[in-house]
Order: sequence, then structure tokens, then C-alpha cells
Amino acid sequence: MKRIKKYKNNVPRITTEQMIEVDRLMMETYRIDLIQMMENAGRCLAILAVDRFLKNNLSQKKVIVLAGSGGNGGGALVCARRLFNWGVNVEIYLSHEPEEMTPIPAHQLISLKQMGVQIQQGESLDSHLEADLIIDGIIGYSINGNPRGMAKRMITWANAKTIPKLSLDTPSGLDLTSGQVFTPAINANATLTLALPKKGLFNPDALKIRGALYLGDISVPAELYAEESLALEVSKDLFKKADVLKIDADELHKKNKSKS
Repeated sequence: MKRIKKYKNNVPRITTEQMIEVDRLMMETYRIDLIQMMENAGRCLAILAVDRFLKNNLSQKKVIVLAGSGGNGGGALVCARRLFNWGVNVEIYLSHEPEEMTPIPAHQLISLKQMGVQIQQGESLDSHLEADLIIDGIIGYSINGNPRGMAKRMITWANAKTIPKLSLDTPSGLDLTSGQVFTPAINANATLTLALPKKGLFNPDALKIRGALYLGDISVPAELYAEESLALEVSKDLFKKADVLKIDADELHKKNKSKS
């Protein structure tokens, strides 16, 4: 089975509120916990990182992972663990102290520390740091206004580098419902969004910063989308041929223009 496949068929676009409902149903009704979703997100992100950016000779590649304290940070940390297991030189930089991380990302940190992965705070980011790829897991769909503090500093640092940037779910600094681009926001080369594409990713301003768009399977059952609170029709075959789908950017741009 191919690890990444192009996908051009129609698939529903959802809001942040709908994704929150997906998460609730996953945990409360389908008993698929956050740690399972995060594991799948990080695995898909690692697959995309290798297949699109790192390619081969992984032991000679270096990846810098920028991780926030929430779910996006946790997914980025899973990606870091996967890449490290595949021989990549991984450095992790956190936006918060380990004790300030939410429970699931904190759990991921314990594993990474045991493995000997290099973990530092965001203030250690240096203008001279170089790598083959930057993973952006700083801020997810919980964004509330312009990034501040260490998150702002990390985004600014990443944008100043010519290193390719891969964002998880959304470029940090983008509202996934409205498509509003806050200041600063990661200027990504590619974005792996999760479960279903988010409406904000197709805003004309968002198109300028999210790069190529991919969709990752976090194991949401098609039956969940059909629940009354969502009432979405999603094919069981969505991820039948690959865990990561490339959404045709040109095709989606045409559709977006036709609706405006």
C-alpha cells in the first residue's frame, strides 16, 4: 500500500467547533482516546516528513521539532519519536516547561527523555541552527488572537529560516474556521491536517501560508461523522489506499475561487 496518495474527490470541510465534536465523540462514544488519536497524527506526520522532505539517508538528516503544550505539540512529539526511531537526528524545542504541558504531551515527553532525544526550551533556539526540516506543532485549533510569548518567538524564528517547514493540522497562527491569519503565523511548505480538511485552510489568505495540503488518518470511523450532532457523509473508503492523502492544491484553489 502506498504511504501517500493523491485525492481529488469531494470531502467535507469542517469548522473548529465540528472538530471539537469529533474529538468528543471519539473519546466518549467510540472510546478512542486522545493518546490514540495523537499517536496516529504523529505517525502520519512522520510519514509525510520522510516521503516529501527527507527522502532517504535518514541517519544523515536533522529535524527540528517545535512543540506547544497542547494536542498539536503532542502530535509533533510523536512524530519526533518516530523519526528518531528511523535514525533521524531530532532536536525538540518546547514552548512551555515540561510541567506546564497538558497530560498527553507530557506523557510523550517521558518516552522521548528515556530514549535520549535532545529536548530544550524555546529560548535556546539560535539563529545559527540548521536542519533539513522544521516540524511546526506550536499552536493548533485553540488559537485565540495573535501568538504571544514563546509561541510568537518560535514562529518568528522559524519564518526567518529558509529551512522547509511542515505544519501539523494548521500553520501555527491560522484560525482553522475563519481562515484569519494572525501575526505572526508559520509560513509552511506543507500542512498535514487531520481527520477532515478544515474550512479555514481554503481561505485565500490561508492558501498563501499553508503550502501543499495533506490529510492524515487519525482513525475516525465513518459512522462517527454520521452522528446527529455532525450529520456528515464521509466515505468508509476515504483512507482505504493510504494513511496520508494529498489534496490537489490547484483543484481546491479553483473550487475556492468559484465559490467566492
